[in-house]
Amino acid sequence: MILSEQELLRRQKRQELLAMGIDPYPAQEYPVNVYSDQILAEFKPESGNYQDVVLAGRLMGFRIMGNASFAELQDANGRIQLYFRRDDLCPGEDKTLYNTVFKKLLDIGDIIGVKGYVFTTQMGEISVHVREFTILSKALKPLPVVKEADGQTYDAFSDPEMRYRQRYVDLIVNPSVKDIFIKRAKIISTMRAMFDERGWLEVETPVLQAVHGGASARPFKTHHNTLDMPLYLRIANELYLKRLIVGGFDGVYEFGKMFRNEGMDRTHNPEFTSLEFYVAYKDYNWMMNLTELIFETVASRLHGKTKIAVGENEIEFAGPYPRLTISGAILQYSGVDVDALSEDELRAKCVEFGMEVDKGMGKGKLIDELFGEKVEANLIQPTFITDYPVEMSPLTKKHRSKEGLVERFELFVNGKEIANAYSELNDPIDQKERFEDQLALAERGDDEAMAMDHDFIRSLEYAMPPTSGIGIGIDRLTMLMTNQSSIQEVLFFPQMRAEVIKEVDSESAFAERGISEVWIPALQKMGILTLEALDAANPNKVFNDLGGMRKKLKIDAAMPTKDEVTAWIQG
Repeated sequence: MILSEQELLRRQKRQELLAMGIDPYPAQEYPVNVYSDQILAEFKPESGNYQDVVLAGRLMGFRIMGNASFAELQDANGRIQLYFRRDDLCPGEDKTLYNTVFKKLLDIGDIIGVKGYVFTTQMGEISVHVREFTILSKALKPLPVVKEADGQTYDAFSDPEMRYRQRYVDLIVNPSVKDIFIKRAKIISTMRAMFDERGWLEVETPVLQAVHGGASARPFKTHHNTLDMPLYLRIANELYLKRLIVGGFDGVYEFGKMFRNEGMDRTHNPEFTSLEFYVAYKDYNWMMNLTELIFETVASRLHGKTKIAVGENEIEFAGPYPRLTISGAILQYSGVDVDALSEDELRAKCVEFGMEVDKGMGKGKLIDELFGEKVEANLIQPTFITDYPVEMSPLTKKHRSKEGLVERFELFVNGKEIANAYSELNDPIDQKERFEDQLALAERGDDEAMAMDHDFIRSLEYAMPPTSGIGIGIDRLTMLMTNQSSIQEVLFFPQMRAEVIKEVDSESAFAERGISEVWIPALQKMGILTLEALDAANPNKVFNDLGGMRKKLKIDAAMPTKDEVTAWIQG
């Protein structure tokens, strides 16, 4: 591992603390009794409150001014200024704690605990006058330095690759990021409270499934060694939740992770969170009304209003929402009457629009692709798209009055699908035939077609009451409610390519070649990280580059001769 000068210096400070008998990583509890936001909101000088406070957090800045200094502490809830005075911290003759530990051995990023009292400075800033402090965790890596001046931010930690890979750093230096995830938690808790009030039961269902079902998607596949059988990470939990309705629960819900082995973009991650719930004796009309209430309640809880900004648009989440059939929406935005076209005619129309289609796509799949191409982007305000073709919805009850359609809706907001709901199919004979149709699509090459689930069919044969169910994408809902355009912004740890870590040989391996330890960091700075790289290097170039690196790193040792460098390389 190659360490920067700052990292080397911090490790040296760690050793100095240990030599002084100070543990930079103490084990004992630190008795925090207040947070920064409480002090800033409630401190009143005339009342004499907050005269015995204990805080802990991360140092985010210093202003050392001789015998007195200011620092900024960031705890879980915000930031507050600290005031240190040498004679308060060190009332006796020994001033080491201030002069050495505080001024020389602490760094931005260190976690400390402080005890003291709150006061207001001459500049009117609420601060903590520190009577004593304790090092709780020494930071060995420096934080990105984010500077603000005149309302402008400089050197921000803004590269997405770094932010998503090192989310822990992102949360430290970009406080607004933490607010996104606090809102995400409130979205879930708000919906959970609504369901609990209605008497529905929160449940857990299997993530590893023998049959991938409940949605049309490509699954992740694994193998169970003991059972010697293939298993799939679930693409949906629908079929298990409906088994529970068969078992006698009138309402069940689950917030759970789903996994789909598909593409990644600004609105798709292979691992995502979905809410699904099912309620007996209801239909999709009832579910549309409840969905409006859910979205309106969530917006109000998070923002105190139902109209919020999403990108360049103002979205009104108060119902009622417009309701369009999928065929009507396609006709409105593309001029194509899908009801009047055969499968081949529809495929030809898609090709005419420049869409990529193949012969493995049935009519339902083609309608879905045409809808995505021509309609979705136009659905900015919350809109229910209803009454899908039966081919597109193998788990949905046939429409009570429209031949060839099913009782299904999807909710679209800001051009994206947010929810998907049905009047659930509970006829076991019909359901088996639908699964068989899916098998036929799979044989034609549709790798997203559903598999046959014989146990689910068996459960329906015991009779499932009329039921309505819905799935709501929590990640996309959070994007909407926090005005984020990328799903990666609302996932703590989005899926990414594996990090490429450069191979580095140990210093002892270099020393075995006869290389003095003083020159090993210089070689590493030159990009020679392994003996293999050294073997491939040109001796003249290495010798010349070492001369320049000697000046840059201010190495006092005498330069090795060209013959010595050649000996290093030739081993």
